[in-house]
Amino acid sequence: MRLKHKIIVLAVLPLVTAVLAIAALVGVQARALARTESALLEESMLAAKRTELRHYVQLGLTSIEHIYGSGRDDEAAKAEVKRILSEMNFGDDGYFFAYDRDGNNLVHPRQPALVGRNLLDLRDPNGVPVIRRLLAAAQAGGGFQRYVWEKPSTGQLAEKLGYVVELERWGWMFGTGIYLDDVAAGVGKIREQASANIAATLLGLAAVAVIASLAVFAGGMALNISEHRLADQQLKQLAQRLVTSQEEERARVSRELHDGLSQLLVSTKYRFETAQERLLAGRDNAAQAIEEGLAGLSGAIGEIRRISHDLRPSLLDNLGLPAALAQLAEDFGRRTGIAVDTGIGPLPALPSNSASTTLFRVAQEALTNVERHAGARHVSLRLDRDADTLQLSISDDGRGFSGARTRQPGIGLRNMRERVEHHGGSLSIAAGDDGGTRLVASLPLAVALATSTEDLIA
Repeated sequence: MRLKHKIIVLAVLPLVTAVLAIAALVGVQARALARTESALLEESMLAAKRTELRHYVQLGLTSIEHIYGSGRDDEAAKAEVKRILSEMNFGDDGYFFAYDRDGNNLVHPRQPALVGRNLLDLRDPNGVPVIRRLLAAAQAGGGFQRYVWEKPSTGQLAEKLGYVVELERWGWMFGTGIYLDDVAAGVGKIREQASANIAATLLGLAAVAVIASLAVFAGGMALNISEHRLADQQLKQLAQRLVTSQEEERARVSRELHDGLSQLLVSTKYRFETAQERLLAGRDNAAQAIEEGLAGLSGAIGEIRRISHDLRPSLLDNLGLPAALAQLAEDFGRRTGIAVDTGIGPLPALPSNSASTTLFRVAQEALTNVERHAGARHVSLRLDRDADTLQLSISDDGRGFSGARTRQPGIGLRNMRERVEHHGGSLSIAAGDDGGTRLVASLPLAVALATSTEDLIA
């Protein structure tokens, strides 16, 4: 996977992860809120049902008060109360029931078959001992009980809330109940609506995630296109700089060959031709011309060595960077007459690698700039170790750099900076302490000590 694709993926994945986390949190919170709302609704409806049941039971007590309140305990009075309770119905499924303390059913207008039967041990489908619980609630002074019972209008089992009181003197448990279908329907509707809202919210978050991911992808593609254009432009500029640098190097070598070596060889050829003419003429002064020709050959050989040393100093390969820099400074001082102060600090053994070549080329280019532009009388060249950094500094007492030249460096300075930055180093150019210019090139010591690319990776 390419770096640009990795960047896009690393941008999209956190976004998608964040949206998923938000969706999960919203889902959890929404479900918790739905449960709370449904519980509140259920409790509110049950409270209304309890109030309604109390009213019904109070109405029933009022209907039989003229008999039970009279103090009569005869069978005729009890039969009359049973008749009254059996005839009191409300709604499609509302009725009154009565049981004695032994669990025998006394009144059940909607299920007459139960009258006279002992239902003390009756349990609903949930295992609730219905009659025992109702008797206990009545004997405790009246209370509510939830259980499952057959609904008269449908013949189906349904959840029911009953409220009972005790006719203590007769030993009767008397009460009524309300089926809770509407409560279950209301709670179910709330839950369905909450589920629909949660689904809509998650769908909206998914849409946001998709849109955001597409936006990130589109932005990445736009950035990628822009980077491609910029890279193409930089490659073109780099290619042009390489061509320019090659042409300048070729021009320099050509000038040195023409102005130096070629002139020496022409002069030497002329002297040997003179010696040949003298020998053919039988004159005895040919030896002087031969000596001058040999001196010219020695000069040509020295010039060839100098040009070869500029192209690739053998000392850099044979003796290393410190010796090559010392030789470069010595040759520069001898050629230009500029005093060079060389200082090579205590250093570990530096292998001949591309980093050493980079520092040598930086020193070579800096000294060339001093010779051409600075008008300096003194140059200081230092190579030292600073913590984990190998540092090359070159200072002169010349005219220095103007602000414009510092902001818009030439090809030589750009080449130096690119060489140094290629190895993870830095190049700085500033005014010296006493005027002039100070150039500092710093490379990581690990890079300078590496003997191969594998060493850098390790």
